[in-house]
Amino acid sequence: MSEQPSKPPLRVGITGGIGSGKTTACHIFEALGIPVYYADYWAKWLLENDPTLQKKVIALFGENAYINGKYNKALIAEIVFKTPQKRSELNAIAHPAVEQHSIEWHNQQRNVPYTLKEAALIVESGGHQWLDALIVVTAPEEIRINRIIQRDGITREAALQRMATQLPESEKIKYANFLIYNDGQKLLLPQVWSIHQKLLR
Repeated sequence: MSEQPSKPPLRVGITGGIGSGKTTACHIFEALGIPVYYADYWAKWLLENDPTLQKKVIALFGENAYINGKYNKALIAEIVFKTPQKRSELNAIAHPAVEQHSIEWHNQQRNVPYTLKEAALIVESGGHQWLDALIVVTAPEEIRINRIIQRDGITREAALQRMATQLPESEKIKYANFLIYNDGQKLLLPQVWSIHQKLLR
C-alpha cells in the first residue's frame, strides 16, 4: 500500500497591537511544538542579506541605511515614525519579500498540524488573506502603553506615536478567528491551549 501523502500544515497568523503581548503568546505555542515565523526578525534578516532589497532601501533612505553592512534600524525607525510616506514605501519593499519568504518557510515545515506567522501588520499588509486562520492578541490600551514604555524605555508620547502608526485593535479584531485576552487578569495558557485544540481539529 502506498503511503498517504501527509496533509500540509494549516497556515495561521498571530497579530495584535504593539504592546499586546504577541511574543509571549507565541512562546507558549512554541512550547506546544508549533513552529513560529517571527516576521520582524526575518524582515531585518532579509534587509541585511538580500542585495536587491538593500539597493532599494539605500535608494529610499541613503547610504546611512546600513552601517558596515548592518541594517541601521534606529535611524530608519526614527524616519518612518515621523514620515508616513517613507513608512509606506519601506513596507512596500519589505512586506512582499517577507510574505514570500514566510510561505517558503511554511512549506518546509513537516509533521506539524499548523504553523504560526507572528507579525504586527498582518491585517494592514493584507497578509491575512493568505492564511487559514488569524489569532488576535488584545490588551487594554493603558496596559499596552505601560508595556511599551517599560520595554523600550521611551516616553508615553513616543509610545502613543508608535501605536498611532498601526490599525486600531478594534479593527484587527474584525478579522480574527480567535482572540487571546492578555490583560493580566485572564491566564494566557488556558486560552492558548483552547485555540491549539481547536486548530488540531
